[in-house]
Amino acid sequence: MSTYTVHAPPPPQGELSQGIPAPERFVFVRDGFYVWAFLLAPVWLLARRLWLALLIYVVLMVVVAVGLKMAGVSEAARGVAGFVIALGIGFEASSIWRWTLTRRRWTMLGFVVAEDLELAERRFFAEWSKPAKLDAPRADDGVSLFTPVQAAPAHQGAPSSSDIIGLFPAPEAPR
Repeated sequence: MSTYTVHAPPPPQGELSQGIPAPERFVFVRDGFYVWAFLLAPVWLLARRLWLALLIYVVLMVVVAVGLKMAGVSEAARGVAGFVIALGIGFEASSIWRWTLTRRRWTMLGFVVAEDLELAERRFFAEWSKPAKLDAPRADDGVSLFTPVQAAPAHQGAPSSSDIIGLFPAPEAPR
């Protein structure tokens, strides 16, 4: 199962920030290793329009390549350095993508756990399209629709002796 974060675009210039963005523009970013970002980092960054990240990647690769060559490091060590940078891009691709969306003022709406992107979209929109609860903010309240609503805790008070923490029940509890 993968975890996806859901991001909504900022409202267009001149429009109220209270409007609901078009759901077809939402972006789902999967957590995890991105193979194509590892194998073809510049192409992956270009395909996602991550211009600043691409510029940083190119500058980093040039600085590392020139620095290692001037230091007289062998070809094998330079290859290992390139592999390590590519591996880092593969592991951090989702973070780079989220960073860029945040920089562009996109709003993170939440996260979804699903087996694939299609199921993640179905789960998110099924929950997102449910009618709002009575205590949820409305557009005319002056509160953004994306402001988190605090829910009451499911259990209040001190924990009882029958509460289970982790995977194992208390030793004296009945089975």
